[in-house]
Amino acid sequence: MKLNLITLLIVLLHLISELILDTTDIVAAEKTASNSRPNILFIMTDQQRWDCLGANGNSIIQTPNLDRLAKQGANFTHCFVQAPVCVPSRASFFTGRYPHSHKNRVNYTPLDRREVLMQARLRKAGYATASVGKLHYYPPTPQEAERTGFDFVELHDAVPKLKQYSDYSLWRKANDPQKNIDHRALAKNIPSGENPYRQAIDIKYSETTWVGERTRHHIKKLSKGDKPFFLFCSFWKPHAPFEVPQPFDAMYNNITIPLPKQQSLKEIRELPLPLRLLILRGRPAYQTDRKRLQWMYRSYYGAISHIDREVGHIMQTLKETGKAKNTIIVFSSDHGDQLLEHGLMGKNCFFDASVRVPFIIHFPRTVKPGKHDHLVESIDLLPTLFELAGLPEPYKNQGRSLVPLITDSNRKYKPREAVFSENVIPEVITSGNLIFEFQKGKGIKGVRHPDTKMVRTRRWKYNYYPVGYAELYDLKNDPNEMQNLAESDDHTEIVSEMKDRLLHWLTTADEADQIAPRWLRLKKESHQNR
Repeated sequence: MKLNLITLLIVLLHLISELILDTTDIVAAEKTASNSRPNILFIMTDQQRWDCLGANGNSIIQTPNLDRLAKQGANFTHCFVQAPVCVPSRASFFTGRYPHSHKNRVNYTPLDRREVLMQARLRKAGYATASVGKLHYYPPTPQEAERTGFDFVELHDAVPKLKQYSDYSLWRKANDPQKNIDHRALAKNIPSGENPYRQAIDIKYSETTWVGERTRHHIKKLSKGDKPFFLFCSFWKPHAPFEVPQPFDAMYNNITIPLPKQQSLKEIRELPLPLRLLILRGRPAYQTDRKRLQWMYRSYYGAISHIDREVGHIMQTLKETGKAKNTIIVFSSDHGDQLLEHGLMGKNCFFDASVRVPFIIHFPRTVKPGKHDHLVESIDLLPTLFELAGLPEPYKNQGRSLVPLITDSNRKYKPREAVFSENVIPEVITSGNLIFEFQKGKGIKGVRHPDTKMVRTRRWKYNYYPVGYAELYDLKNDPNEMQNLAESDDHTEIVSEMKDRLLHWLTTADEADQIAPRWLRLKKESHQNR
């Protein structure tokens, strides 16, 4: 009896030891796979137009580091965001889903907590995750950022009401001798003929420099770990207001930047009602003095050149830490800026100046250098990154991987025939005030359904407003989108075709939600049981 018990114990101990060894081998294998994955550095600017990059044909702006990144990587000249406003657009980048799917439609509104963001998926796959700068999540707290999947967070949403959550503000308070001067303040006694938007504080204490420095800090820190890293580096600029520190305030002093055609009130009133209300809300800018507008452009360009300097420093840090060759670098923006095209400062509409952004993917020895004019969407980033990292594509993702196009993949890339964007604009109708009431049957301030949809092909752009308005632009013959052809009798077939495209998109984009994988499994199981 004793012998049998001893024998049984020996067998059990042997089995346990084998199980431990097997588990150790599995963990070691997973760790090895995780460590072999590339790092990911995602650099985002705020409100940067696609054409404000030297690599995209702008011969005035000075962006040597970004131009080098574009030349060495895949540079997409026709990338479109899924919403022309910060929060919904960023949610689409990080979920790989359209706004009407992830339901984050308006600034300062919470994301559906059932949505899983890119950083959470990467952390589950073994990545260390960190974020520096503007996130624009709601609530705007570090706890919410961590809930979405970031291990380390240094926030700066750069909105006065959110100053209490800003790590940049705390850092400035502890380090800047001029801490009592607001970081948006303009310098005093600026000589005539010089930039009136010169920033009052020193460049080394500006938010752009801070984001660059903290990004480099986290690269050094993460590079010492035993995990691949995902680092989101998010600059507030070139978003308005237009303050810019020395010496970048003077970089374009002696250059005349081409300005958009000035719009008359008559021309603005011919636009669809929601768009007209957007342009004329608050203090309309369409009559901005042309000399002042020139300084705004110079400051906008200067802010981008400042970011470019920081990107150069970041790339150098990657090289110094030995991570340059195994790091995917993505550069893009959450939307563009009208810069008074069509009489509007800012965004929130579907002109190319608002929805078309720079988009670069750089990964040495894997992504082939090249310039691509294919129509792509911001939701294409997530499946592209996951394929490059050797991870399965998330089931609910609605994007299309660009890997077959930018690598030596054996798969053939199927170009998009059209891209889409959408926007709910209650903040527009209420002059930017988010305290509003929607009344059934009446809408908001008489506008029943301030929800617009855009579809854009290579030649045509159609914007649909459910309240009875529309825009149609022939981008081949009217690239500046000045002549609305939606009511033209000669274009009824084009309007019908574009409406069909919108209908097809809206009824198929969520097919992953309509056909649940469990149904397919049940069908398979029932088949096997027959």
